[in-house]
Amino acid sequence: MAGASEIYYKDQNIFVDKTDMSEFTLRELQCFNAVVRTGGFQAAAAALHRSHPSVFAAVAKLERQLNLSLLDRSGYRVQATDAGLSFLQRAQTLLREAENLQAHAVQLAMGEESTLRVVIGDVCPRPPILALLSRFFSNCPVTQLDLHFEAIDGPQERLFDNEADLILHHVDKSDPRLEWIALGTTPFVPVVAAGFLPFPVSDDIRPDQMRGFTQCVIRDTARHSAPSNYFIIEGAHQCTVADQLMKKELIVHGMGWGHLPGFLIDQELRDGQLRSIAGRYLPGSVVELVAARRRDRPHGPVAERLWRAIGEHADQWKRSGLALPQGTPG
Repeated sequence: MAGASEIYYKDQNIFVDKTDMSEFTLRELQCFNAVVRTGGFQAAAAALHRSHPSVFAAVAKLERQLNLSLLDRSGYRVQATDAGLSFLQRAQTLLREAENLQAHAVQLAMGEESTLRVVIGDVCPRPPILALLSRFFSNCPVTQLDLHFEAIDGPQERLFDNEADLILHHVDKSDPRLEWIALGTTPFVPVVAAGFLPFPVSDDIRPDQMRGFTQCVIRDTARHSAPSNYFIIEGAHQCTVADQLMKKELIVHGMGWGHLPGFLIDQELRDGQLRSIAGRYLPGSVVELVAARRRDRPHGPVAERLWRAIGEHADQWKRSGLALPQGTPG
């Protein structure tokens, strides 16, 4: 018979000391989360900057406190059990809130941030954005601008990997994790150099007619996101470049064709260096540009001031040509 301070679990043939079933701590949750995320105690210890024995002890104590087997240790990599996964899913909200609280405390202690990380996407006109950032950070001597340029899904990935405080790009505006400021729209126009095609340019050109020509595409800078397919024609030979400016140069020199943002090719379309092949079968698209940041993360005082500055300039940018009005044909 179990003693007054013990519970006997017949199906598992074990005794549990009730005095050991105290409330679990945030640190124990963090250790368990790190072990599951990294696949082992040693990797979790390195990620948390703690010793291997302390992480092992914290998870073992959590299992005792919950009377649950949270980890399957039988394989090469440690994995969560079904019960462990279910428990960890419910714990994620608490872990995120704790991370937010810690970040907020750091911001309060710092006063102004030492660094602000901004990512400009490949579809965003750079001159007005860079002009604003230059003026803004000239008045923030304590805060250094950490500026990056990313393409395709790279900006969003950096934001969700907590490697960016603010991005200027296009996003899924329905994502509840984000807040955004509309900056306008940019049309993407399928173009070729004058004389590139051996047949007349018209609005009836079909994708299969372009399959025999080299298509210039932008290299996606995302590292682990599922690849996105923008305007790619299956079976066509591709030339991959790092940015829109290089893509434009190749197309202007007749080394391929592709879709380019309207703000980048206005002059070339007017003087005839480039010809639009937009039509019923190659309609192009219109991309909505935004400034976006995480709604579920704290932001320091400099980040808040920059956010307000972008909001104040948004209407002016749209009027002066940062992006063309919604519905501009591509």
